[in-house]
Amino acid sequence: MFKSIFEYKDRNKPLNQIDESVLSYILKFINPFQNRTRIFDTSTVFNIETISEPVENFINLRKINYFTDLNKLLHIINEKLFIEGHFIGCVEIYEQRKKRIYLKFPFYTGIPVYFLDFVLNRIIPKLAITKVINLKRFRTRNNAISKAEVFGRLYSAGFEVNDFREINNLLYFIAKKVKCPMLVGTYQMGLLYKMKRIGKKGKIINVYKIRTMNPYAEFLQGYLYDNYNLKEGGKFRNDFRITSWGKFLRKYWLDELPMLYNVLKGDMKLVGVRPLSKQYFELYDESLKELRIKHKPGLVPPYYADMPKSFQEIMDSERRYLLSYERHKIKTDIVYFFKAFKNIIFNKARSS
Repeated sequence: MFKSIFEYKDRNKPLNQIDESVLSYILKFINPFQNRTRIFDTSTVFNIETISEPVENFINLRKINYFTDLNKLLHIINEKLFIEGHFIGCVEIYEQRKKRIYLKFPFYTGIPVYFLDFVLNRIIPKLAITKVINLKRFRTRNNAISKAEVFGRLYSAGFEVNDFREINNLLYFIAKKVKCPMLVGTYQMGLLYKMKRIGKKGKIINVYKIRTMNPYAEFLQGYLYDNYNLKEGGKFRNDFRITSWGKFLRKYWLDELPMLYNVLKGDMKLVGVRPLSKQYFELYDESLKELRIKHKPGLVPPYYADMPKSFQEIMDSERRYLLSYERHKIKTDIVYFFKAFKNIIFNKARSS
């Protein structure tokens, strides 16, 4: 057992200079003065790797935007923590970054400065060509990142978010280690991406789509299900994972056009239940799971024919469709297609 150690690897900063509101927030959840707690103010993964024994709590007072490889950082922190140990950190998310820039620069220069920052730190680092040529100038040490991406990365790294709060224009979070990291290897950050979905016979298929959510958002389905209610259509209320331009693409189904390739390929058919991620699939009851994997998923789901208003009604709608499809395949798909077409065209049913 070692005593609590306060380490400031990158710059000297006495403990009594930590912002009172930050310290007060930390004290609400853990006692940083207890044994097996380590506190850093660092932007270097190497310093964290020097921890030789597992710890109960790890606190880093430097915002994680400064780390060039966030996944590596989170995986190392996960490795250094006991199960159910806590990681407390902070990040500057998009909205806070915009606010900081607009406060720093006059109005007439704030807009072009923010636009330049948007291009350099949000668009270019995510381009495939940037990763291929690996230009050091784009390995930014002040990454622009969204709240959804931060939380998604935490969940992919084996944490669950217990609490978060905005303090001094930064987002502080309390994350608990619940398991080892889920994500191993590379992650797709591009506009067009493929999703792992459950297809016929439980086979995992690659479903192609235009990205409308922030990166790593798919790891947050369990978090949203626990913390937000489902609205009509089975979507989440206040889904902060969806980007502003993503809402436009979803409204007119432009994001789903690449799925036509899956239909032509034979992984999907035109009408059928939607292909689900493993996390979302697990929310269904066992009998419907078994029924679902007997058939190919579809591009036009029974939702648009029945317009259910709750998650239970969605499951009931899918069950009715699948049972009807088993009796009369062609007839059922024709009936459901034209019902969906009517609701989409005349009743303005839209994806959200």
